[in-house]
Amino acid sequence: MGVSLNWLKKYVDIDWSPEELAQRLTMAGVAVEGWQEQGGDTVLELDLTPNRGDCLGLINLAREVSALNGQELRIPEIQIKPAAEKVEDYIKVEITARDLCPRYAARLVKNVSIKESPEWMQEALINSGIRPINNIVDITNYVMLETNQPLHAFDYNLLGDEKRILVRRAGDGEKFTTLDGVERVLDAEMLVITDGRKAVALAGIMGGANSEIQDDTCDVLLESANFQDTSIRKTSKRLGLRSDSSIRFEKGADIEGLIYALNRAAALIQDLAGGQVLEGICDIYPEPRTPITLTLRPERVNYLLGTDINPDEIKQYLQRLKFNLKEQDKQFLVDIPFYRPDIQMEVDLIEEVARLYGYGNIPAGLPGGESSGGLNPYQKFRQRLNEFMAQSLSEVVNYSFINPKDFDRLLLPADSPLRNVVKIANPLSEEQSVMRSLLLPGLLETIKRNLARKNQDLAFFEMGQVFIPTNELLPLEKLYLGAIVTGKSEPNWLKQQVELDFFFLKGIMEDLLQELGISDYEFKETQNPSYHPGRTASLEVKGQEIAVIGELHPLVLENYDIKERASAFELDVEKLFTLLGAASKMESISRYPAVERDIAILLDQEIKASQVLSVIKGMNNPLLYDLKLFDLYSGTQVTKGQKSVAFKAIFQSAERTLTDAEVNHSMDSILEQLKKQLGAVLR
Repeated sequence: MGVSLNWLKKYVDIDWSPEELAQRLTMAGVAVEGWQEQGGDTVLELDLTPNRGDCLGLINLAREVSALNGQELRIPEIQIKPAAEKVEDYIKVEITARDLCPRYAARLVKNVSIKESPEWMQEALINSGIRPINNIVDITNYVMLETNQPLHAFDYNLLGDEKRILVRRAGDGEKFTTLDGVERVLDAEMLVITDGRKAVALAGIMGGANSEIQDDTCDVLLESANFQDTSIRKTSKRLGLRSDSSIRFEKGADIEGLIYALNRAAALIQDLAGGQVLEGICDIYPEPRTPITLTLRPERVNYLLGTDINPDEIKQYLQRLKFNLKEQDKQFLVDIPFYRPDIQMEVDLIEEVARLYGYGNIPAGLPGGESSGGLNPYQKFRQRLNEFMAQSLSEVVNYSFINPKDFDRLLLPADSPLRNVVKIANPLSEEQSVMRSLLLPGLLETIKRNLARKNQDLAFFEMGQVFIPTNELLPLEKLYLGAIVTGKSEPNWLKQQVELDFFFLKGIMEDLLQELGISDYEFKETQNPSYHPGRTASLEVKGQEIAVIGELHPLVLENYDIKERASAFELDVEKLFTLLGAASKMESISRYPAVERDIAILLDQEIKASQVLSVIKGMNNPLLYDLKLFDLYSGTQVTKGQKSVAFKAIFQSAERTLTDAEVNHSMDSILEQLKKQLGAVLR
């Protein structure tokens, strides 16, 4: 928002340079991004926080300056010479949607002359970023910038024969052409101003083309009203139409100040357009508001700010802000003016004291109190998990918002529970309109972006929340660990590059389980629509499935414009935490030597190596210390339809040296079970 410094000086004397003024306003919470010289004027560029919509009006901004420099605030006086005719003889006002329009006031000015507004007004509007149109429209804009109260001017003679203003909800599908010439389709949640038959304005946002001020307009009906902020915001968003008026109503306008703005505009029309202002105001205000009175405790001010400001000083700060107050039992009872809707609680008043006292004068310090601090076991587990993954992969952090089309790209069926998502009420775009129910979309997008930038060898992980809708107010948040890889590992002089594929990720998962002291786990072949059939497994720990791992389905990669093969996994962190056993214990090294035996067997192609491991481990041989798969072969050296699988079995006892007879007996037993259960043949 641009603010003309020359215009601002009409309301308060300012001796500061533009730089000093900008610095003082910014330090008082009214941020000034910069300023520039423009035609003999200085234009300040404000960057207001949402709670300070009142400073969109120059008089309110002048109040801030007055509170800072102690100069007197000058509010323009209004002098109207009303005509003998009364406004109630010309117009009636009725509100049928009082929840959306708590107050509506109108005033009629007759016999105006439409022409250009004076140069000083045009200059003020241009420096504020508004294009001058004609004297009537310019006056409404000028008063809006001055008072922060949006106004609208109707050509009175273009209103219907009934000569009445009816404020009502629009009908579903009702069409209305706004001043910009666009026909808009309304619904029953929107508010319109009508002449009893047709809509003549979209309440609080924009007037209609059918009642706009034209060169031959001679009678003007001025509107000054108050509309519900959320209604204006929703209507503006649905129609994609934001205006200077809607912005002010969205942030909260001063319901008690609208009559001053109406009279101010009428007086200017009287002076600049030669109009005759009719006696009286049509003011429909069914439920007048009562001001808020807040109690401010000086000791609370100093407790929260960590200061030692005396009560008299606090009183002066509030008086400089033009707040009416009185003392009672060493406390202040403060009446909050209607133009400050952001002040609702005692802490808001304390913030006002802090602003004028100066944030720079408040001593910096750490919060007091005693706290032992430290991480709980679950937080330590998460930290440990993160540190482990960071040893092999790079961490990424993706948005929690995803595109609902991602579920189609991932080939998820229509009834997949992962499609049951939390929808964003006001999404910034369709691409971020739902909360994620899995990490894979973000990881795939990260891979895609990096491949597009010629980064070919990628290994990423992410630990983040997924969101599951519930019947409660808030969704269920679950922590997942996801990883995705493609390409090859970094080359070095000791070893060849390793493919970053399914087996690389599986190795990461096995190392992680070993790090956590988990040995009772198993990878099982599974089916998942997003992963390649036959190259996907689930991870079960103590019989519970906690993860899926596999090579991504080629169609999924194609849907994300990824031409390279990629593998990924997603792991339920919270479930893994609950399955953790006792902490890993030290194990003594046996004093007796180990005995190693290799065994190579022939199996049918469809039998998996994991089945062999399950059979051998299921025998619970106390002498079998370890078992490792070291060779897998299928080719011309074995019968068609079969494969050779070779294991290294390590036998060891903590109590004695094993004899050949004991080891041979164990090997025979293993071979016998493999033959019996899997049809294995010793190669």
